[in-house]
Amino acid sequence: MSFNMALLRALAPGDPVSGTALGRALGTSRTAIWKGIQRLVDLGLEVEAKPGLGYRLAAPLELLDAARLRRALPAAASARLARLEVLAETDSTNSRVLFSDAAPGVLVACLAEHQSAGRGRHGRAWLAAPGRGVCLSVGGRMPASPADFAGLPPAVGLACAEALERLGVPGVRLKWPNDLLLGDAKLGGILIELRGEAQGPATVAVGIGLNLHVGAPMRAAIGAAGGLPPAALADAAPDVGRNEVAAALLAAVVETLAQMPGGLGEEALAAWVRRDALRDRAVRLETPGRAETGIARGIDATGALLLETADGTLRRVTAGEVTLRPAA
Repeated sequence: MSFNMALLRALAPGDPVSGTALGRALGTSRTAIWKGIQRLVDLGLEVEAKPGLGYRLAAPLELLDAARLRRALPAAASARLARLEVLAETDSTNSRVLFSDAAPGVLVACLAEHQSAGRGRHGRAWLAAPGRGVCLSVGGRMPASPADFAGLPPAVGLACAEALERLGVPGVRLKWPNDLLLGDAKLGGILIELRGEAQGPATVAVGIGLNLHVGAPMRAAIGAAGGLPPAALADAAPDVGRNEVAAALLAAVVETLAQMPGGLGEEALAAWVRRDALRDRAVRLETPGRAETGIARGIDATGALLLETADGTLRRVTAGEVTLRPAA
């Protein structure tokens, strides 16, 4: 493990604890405690050292709890979810789901306090300090082909935005194909991975990464990596708990997968219009070796972007290796 989970658990309440007390509780030396603290700082946590008091987190942590999550799920979502695991750390929750040994038709979920190799689209890293966000994946082997899930990214985005709004998070918007926004800042991302033959069955993993708290070190790291400015859910809804958010997102994804495969109906398309952060705005579309500008005109029933080009043509763009940004 790349960090000491027992140390993180001891610091989670946010109270100052001396190095001596930590060493005694964890059965290790003060030097090992200091190194463990430094590792947490390197991963983006803000840890204060108070002379005469010891170490404390800048803000308390609410650690994930599998039993608590299971209790918070609606009965229908819980029944569809055969396995729910919470890990201290994994390379990627999506990988854990994609390569699980679950039977066909069974949904499984994985959450982690920290991902050592969390990723977004195009292999970009997903950066989040341990315990400061929500990293989860839901999926399994489904009796459908990968092509049948074309409408899944916007469907998941809508479901997550609506779930967050029900928790009291105002104004969640969507940026095609996979971002959750507050204002123009990125609250979270969705990564959907599919494996399988063209005719099916398909193994699907729906990954959600959501920022709850973003400290100064993590903001700097995200900026250095070239990501959108991050938004933190705690700034918009400070009283919403981490397990509460995770359970709401789990339920949203499980319920969306239960309705797949299928395209987006009129109700979903209308909901997308209300949340579309780039609709009718000038945008820049980048693909390997090519860039073009146009006007974003929403999406169609398959989840493809509708791009109005300079000559007035309306062109369908599928996600693939595409990056979309507001035009400068």
